[in-house]
Amino acid sequence: MKSLLDRPASTAAAALTLRRGAARVLIDNWTGTSTVPSRTLYPHQWSWDSAFIAIGLRHLSVRRAQRELESLLAGQWADGRIPHIVFNPAVPHDVYFPSPDFWQSSRAGREAGAPATPETSGIVQPPLHALAAWLVHQADPQESRRRGFLARAYPRLAAWHDYLRARRDLGGGGLAAVVHPWEPGMDNSPCWDQALQRIEPAAPGAFQRADLNHGHPADRPTDLDYGRYVRLATDYREAGYDDRALHHGFAMEDPGFNALLIVSERALAAMARDLGTDDAPHTARADELTRQLVARLWDDEAGLFRARDLSTDTLVDERSVTGLVPLVVPGLPHDVVRRLQDTLDGPHFSAPATRLVPSYDLTGHAFDAQRYWRGPAWFNTAWLIHRGLHTHGFQADAERLRQGFLAEAGGSRFAEYVDPTTGAARGSRHFSWTAALALDLLSADLEEPQP
Repeated sequence: MKSLLDRPASTAAAALTLRRGAARVLIDNWTGTSTVPSRTLYPHQWSWDSAFIAIGLRHLSVRRAQRELESLLAGQWADGRIPHIVFNPAVPHDVYFPSPDFWQSSRAGREAGAPATPETSGIVQPPLHALAAWLVHQADPQESRRRGFLARAYPRLAAWHDYLRARRDLGGGGLAAVVHPWEPGMDNSPCWDQALQRIEPAAPGAFQRADLNHGHPADRPTDLDYGRYVRLATDYREAGYDDRALHHGFAMEDPGFNALLIVSERALAAMARDLGTDDAPHTARADELTRQLVARLWDDEAGLFRARDLSTDTLVDERSVTGLVPLVVPGLPHDVVRRLQDTLDGPHFSAPATRLVPSYDLTGHAFDAQRYWRGPAWFNTAWLIHRGLHTHGFQADAERLRQGFLAEAGGSRFAEYVDPTTGAARGSRHFSWTAALALDLLSADLEEPQP
């Protein structure tokens, strides 16, 4: 891998320094089979983190990027779901909560098809994996074909999408629903506040948080929110993780989650073509999901997509970055794309101290510049929005965002996220997806065909 690190990526000294720093983060966070998001706060393998990490790793080692995704897929359940955490058995249970003894996947999830090993969580995260696998394949198609990477990954990823289509269409409109605030990846977004108020929290003595050992309380979800997260996860576990057996107290159609399903469905179509099989079902699904995304979640007056609360069948009256992530979808109507660009440039998301995009409306009633997903600007959502701007031809906007991303990734020591009002680094440092996506944007190779 050393020779790959020495490969010229740019003649600019700052870019070379940034590249080496990002590579060092990924090397240090590698466990031998996968990459932890953070050595302290997140010591296991996380689902959408690994997808973002693989996208960056392909610029260092295609083989390691493939291994990242293969390791995650080893935890896939027989019903198709890819769990949001695959646990490292070498990590003591008290280091992270909820730990394997909370989820009890091999026991409670047996009927749903959980593997006997490794232990996993029972919920999911955004389906970015097929796009990641396709980009990894494109980085070295010859190596991919030699190892049979695409041929092995494709049926697993197709099964993952089938699970979302068959088991998670809880609203009957064709979109996938999330059943826990951790599933859309934006854990304590104000978008979930009203729905969470309906959930009776677990008793404070019923669980022991580990995140506060490594994260500042001002950055993390409150104890009350955490109690509700635990209650939802407990109810799901006691129902055997069966989406049909449980009346979900929390069920949302999230625009960002479904946008990534669409993009990954198009990636599956590209994989099918490469493998010589029929791509038409994937293309048709992507087209239909795009129509339903606009029909069910677009708010033209607000100029962004909103989450739909399936308990009330109403759109959530909050502006969040999840409503901007659908810019990454190639087939959006032109007027929707234009409105999204206007919203990005408007007062709700134009942060005073960063070119990254705040996770929540700067003028919103629940804005908090420091607390997890209630205002801070994240690098992974910036990468998705950059890709969307590039996809839809807004090259100047995309380049401004790219330059801001790279400057702040390096300046923050690859922080988890930044305060949008001051630019201060927040959360963990040496965060894997920040480093990985910095490598991707440094490579500036988005010229590959869009799936």
